[in-house]
Amino acid sequence: MMSVSATTRSRRTGEVEGVSYYYLSDEEFRRRVNNDEFLEYTEVFGRGHWYGTLKATVKAGLTEGKWVILEIDVEGAQKVLKHYPNAITIFVHPGSAEELERRLRGRGTETETALQRRLEVAQRELDMATLYQHVVINQSVEQTAAEICQILESVE
Repeated sequence: MMSVSATTRSRRTGEVEGVSYYYLSDEEFRRRVNNDEFLEYTEVFGRGHWYGTLKATVKAGLTEGKWVILEIDVEGAQKVLKHYPNAITIFVHPGSAEELERRLRGRGTETETALQRRLEVAQRELDMATLYQHVVINQSVEQTAAEICQILESVE
């Protein structure tokens, strides 16, 4: 199961509460941080938006005997490993920094300043891919999903 992250950013067109993200106010996010409800959380791209993985979401999936897939950054993965040292780590790699830039520009959701900040952060993360147990080059959604399934099936 895909874990649904919480965020303080505004909902974009087409996004659905509880499916895309849990959309929280800054105050609610801080309250949950103070109550130790997050497995990991961080401010992303220095834009004042917070993202995090709720412990309850992960625990519920694991209790049901499911794989729980977290879509998180390198920093978040390091935090998760402190709680779940046997977690399987998979770095989904765009293939190159140039390919990532092409994809981000193609989305058209970022200002140039925000795009440049994302690319700076991404370059640092690409350099840290070796910290992961597995690296999957994301050529297509179908191929990437198949490779991830293959990795998970090999460790069951």
